Amino acid sequence: MEYIELIATTTFGLEAVAKRELIDLGYGDLKVENGKIIFKAQKKDIPRANLWLRTADRVLLKMGEFKALSFEELFEKTKKLPWDEWIPEDGNFVVEGKSVDSKLYSISDCQSIVEKAIVERLKTRYDVDWFKKTGAKYTVEVSLLKDMATLTIDTSGEGLHKRGYRDRAGDAPIKETLAAAMILLSYWNKDRVLLDPFCGSGTIPIEAAMIGRNIAPGLDRKFASEEWDRIEKVHWSKARQEAFQAIDNDSQLHILGCDIDRRSILRARDNAANLGLDEDISFFIKDMRDVDINDEYGVIITNPPYGERMGEVEEVRNLYIDFGKKFRKLDTWSIYVITSEEKFEKLYGKKADRRRKLYNGRIKVDYYQYYGPRPPRD
Repeated sequence: MEYIELIATTTFGLEAVAKRELIDLGYGDLKVENGKIIFKAQKKDIPRANLWLRTADRVLLKMGEFKALSFEELFEKTKKLPWDEWIPEDGNFVVEGKSVDSKLYSISDCQSIVEKAIVERLKTRYDVDWFKKTGAKYTVEVSLLKDMATLTIDTSGEGLHKRGYRDRAGDAPIKETLAAAMILLSYWNKDRVLLDPFCGSGTIPIEAAMIGRNIAPGLDRKFASEEWDRIEKVHWSKARQEAFQAIDNDSQLHILGCDIDRRSILRARDNAANLGLDEDISFFIKDMRDVDINDEYGVIITNPPYGERMGEVEEVRNLYIDFGKKFRKLDTWSIYVITSEEKFEKLYGKKADRRRKLYNGRIKVDYYQYYGPRPPRD
């Protein structure tokens, strides 16, 4: 049985969430580092990991890791790696790079050297002097951190946040991977009401519905490694078939999303319809101040406007004050808010039970968590 090493990359702060996902998928022997989780797997797990990971950015195939203090050392050690076992004669491979706190700081030079080393390795198997690169794409990355070089091939292609359902994002979208993480970090489950009072184009409610129905987030898209000769088509077919069979079509979901902007709600409805989830989520046009709360033991998960990107800072702060007046009195609800506003707790009027530092794109944010009581058992 041949094992490989895969790397699930994440946004900083989401490593623990992605690790839990991998454990739930049955993977062990996990190593967590900043922005990534390294795990042992088999070829068949490349389709499975890409289809199922909700909070990871990409799944990378780890080719090797070594210390590199000179360009000659980088070349020779790269050449020893088994590139010819993965990249065919017509493979369209490109090399990307990054370097942090390393002697080899010229990224362009590192990329060029790695490409030459891969070519020399491929020549040992294929009797050609020139590679046409007309076949499937292989994105190689050389990452240098404190003189340690890690070489990988990207199995995902487009980032895993590209689920395929969001045709038109709103003015201030949240990444699907971060929205999923917010839900997985909350106390929400499919039997509870969920409300997003600043739903925008609907990402949080839609990700919740996908989790509630156990829909694999990558089921409606393609991946770079689907075109690779090394991964048999049967592995992709089987992984997709298992994902379809795992969908929960029986549960009743109670998910609500509202926004004051009419265009955003229309986008949200379209996005939900793309996944066939339009009957699971009620999207409506309403100012959050006017929302009627009739259910007990619900959950609010939301990404309200930030001063940095929408409107003036003072306007946004007044919005947070009104949000607190409206929702902090809901003693039986759990409330989760992500924002870059450092004075949020003061504006909301209550100290959070937990505050978690995350990133929304390039914006440093905090995830404020207010825990309500557990609902009584029936």
